[in-house]
Amino acid sequence: MKTVALIGYPLGHSISPAMHNAAFRQLGLDFEYVPLEVSPDELAQAIEGLRALHFAGFNVTVPFKEKVMPYLDDITKLAQTVGAVNCVQNQEGKLVGFNTDAPGFLESLREDAGFDPRGKDCLVIGAGGAGRAVATGLAESHAKTILIYDVLEEKARELAEYLSDNFDSDIRSLPLASIPASLTKSQLLINSSPIGMYPRTDNSPLPDGVKIHNKMMIYDLVYNPAETKLLKQAKAAGAKAVSGLGMLVRQGALAFTVFTGKPAPIVVMFEAAKQALSS
Repeated sequence: MKTVALIGYPLGHSISPAMHNAAFRQLGLDFEYVPLEVSPDELAQAIEGLRALHFAGFNVTVPFKEKVMPYLDDITKLAQTVGAVNCVQNQEGKLVGFNTDAPGFLESLREDAGFDPRGKDCLVIGAGGAGRAVATGLAESHAKTILIYDVLEEKARELAEYLSDNFDSDIRSLPLASIPASLTKSQLLINSSPIGMYPRTDNSPLPDGVKIHNKMMIYDLVYNPAETKLLKQAKAAGAKAVSGLGMLVRQGALAFTVFTGKPAPIVVMFEAAKQALSS
């Protein structure tokens, strides 16, 4: 049996094991997917342990998508461009980092939300590993403007400057106080922060009193709970809204192919993810 892992901290929210194991069973593959909660100060030891135990690969989630990169032997061009890795393949002891978040997000945005970011004004909340993937995907898709906010202002500024040097979109960071005015002009709002994730489901990434206009598309990468406070705010405003479940499944399907070399049974993965969320 080949083993694939998910590393992150904490992992109580994850439904990835249920999703991947259902896909392995569907195709009759002798694989197992296990969650491994890794303390932030033990990342290096965990990576070497996964290599030594001959894991076929592993997914990477918060807070390690950027921090894992120095411990890998090679990184794909896309992952280098994004500056974050969420999928690692063990190639006979050589650890190669991939990013399936960016293409998974774009596929979900177009297929699940019916939204094409080309020429659109976008606001991204969160500049961590997921935020880097989202903003890079938007820039590659020729979004008109990409405004980035993070509670760590320097992090948002660094990401905006980096993307501005590599893409033609108008990409800027913005302070918290500018979010209300920016929202009035944005056609797409993306929450790529963990705000609102289980168990802190009463939190929203938007400041109190900020209004959403009804012509916006709201995409919340948080998928647990199925309806976050942000999605409830969008619904109350009459705006279109989509949860991050589609991105989770689609990036997971791409990772599945990296691990196994086979096309993923995406319908099975969707159903397993929904069932895990509802249980």
